Amino acid sequence: MIRILSALFVIPFGMALADNRIDTIRPDAPELAAYGSYKVGVRPVHVFNPDQIDIVNIDPEAELPDPLPTYDRPLTLEVWYPASHYATGSQTLKAFMRDGRTELDLQGQAIVWAAAETNGGPFPLVIISHGFPGNRFLLSHLAENLASKGYVVASIDHTDSTYRDLNAFGSTLVNRPLDQIFVLNQMAAMSVDESHFLHNMVDASNSAVIGYSMGAYGAVITSGGGVSQTAVDAPFGVPHGLLSVNQSGSTTHNELIDPRIKTSVAFAPWGMQLGFFDIDGLANITIPMLFVAGSEDDVSGYKTGTRALWENAVNSDRALLTFDNANHNAGAPYPSPEEGYEFDPLLGFAAFEHYADAVWDTARMNNISQHHITAWLGKYLKGESDKDQYLDLIPNSNDGVYAVDDDGPTSDHTYWAGYPNRTAKGLRFEWLKAGDSP
Repeated sequence: MIRILSALFVIPFGMALADNRIDTIRPDAPELAAYGSYKVGVRPVHVFNPDQIDIVNIDPEAELPDPLPTYDRPLTLEVWYPASHYATGSQTLKAFMRDGRTELDLQGQAIVWAAAETNGGPFPLVIISHGFPGNRFLLSHLAENLASKGYVVASIDHTDSTYRDLNAFGSTLVNRPLDQIFVLNQMAAMSVDESHFLHNMVDASNSAVIGYSMGAYGAVITSGGGVSQTAVDAPFGVPHGLLSVNQSGSTTHNELIDPRIKTSVAFAPWGMQLGFFDIDGLANITIPMLFVAGSEDDVSGYKTGTRALWENAVNSDRALLTFDNANHNAGAPYPSPEEGYEFDPLLGFAAFEHYADAVWDTARMNNISQHHITAWLGKYLKGESDKDQYLDLIPNSNDGVYAVDDDGPTSDHTYWAGYPNRTAKGLRFEWLKAGDSP
């Protein structure tokens, strides 16, 4: 009997070890976290950005080569999109974990290679940009959630910055905003290509960028906030001052700003805490921005990092969603795969730490992010005036009063809209208009 039972529990080679769900909607989730009415499709797209400066192969100790080395920069996108009502098929995504070696099954609602929805489009475009390191699946919970609500979402694998091809940090500093704008142009081209599955699907003139950590660094730059002289001169950054391509006030940065990007969302943006942005550069941000952060972020910083960015983007309608006591992972990564629970001697830590938070449940944070970003994009990309109620909130959720009778909310009701009673806790939402100071 013992031998028989042992045989029953043998896991065949190649079989997934865990059911890693990215689509959890908890019973206490705020209202707008729920999936929308569209079925969702997902598939990869491969593109090349030609003639890009090859930062990795420029020796910081040698004389700057002339001409500069260039290459055709490969980028893999994962695209989530509204799918045909009749679509069926696999809902399992294959992705690599933080260790760069372990391939995972991620279970969601998106149908792999589903036929696209032919009615209702074109749909606003959302570009997602991961952290350092990361990959195009790190915010997949948000990507498929938004696609179900009528968006086309393109999430980028940033070359030199993924779990499997991690390379010189300077490449990330230069290429994040360049990748984001290139992908915007590529998605626009796909939508006018009659042979492409995205034909007539993408309204690139109505786009948003969502970034996490280094992806949010890039989103700040594409939103108008070029980097400072301190960033250009940083000894650990880009050799020979080549980060000046993204410097505030430069011709190259001015040309990068694209009017098709109407708003952006920055999760824990890196750089302000080290002086990579300054007050003058941030004043050039004029599009609405939603910042998301943990109050205990020890990577990007909170008071000197994300909060300082929010305070100093003075010409933007901007909001700051704070998870009190959360660290750098607040709201952005999907829940840690079970395969990452054990200590990894090559990493020096359990991969779990890359995804999780010491205080907050990740699925809970994902639901909160999905709710507020749905409201934000609904207002600024779709012009949905009913979304204001989810944004015009008292700043500290703990101060909200839940006062509802049989006829609905009373005059004393100040609870955060969309949150069930006793669930709007440990959060702050601060919203400033252009010209306002905290």
